[in-house]
Amino acid sequence: MVDLNTATAEELDSVPALQGHGFEIVRYREERGQFTSLRQLDEVPGLSGKTDGTADQVTVSES
Repeated sequence: MVDLNTATAEELDSVPALQGHGFEIVRYREERGQFTSLRQLDEVPGLSGKTDGTADQVTVSES
């Protein structure tokens, strides 16, 4: 499982549905704070509607 709140861009890119978007996910996290749900991935530029099926590969840790 890859944690949206702690993973590096490279680790995020290892998830097929997120490949090539790791940098944007990390930047989103740095600018807006930690993720509280997987649905927030749709707010990351370029990912809207493309993250279906990631729930078995990605998690959100509690801060």
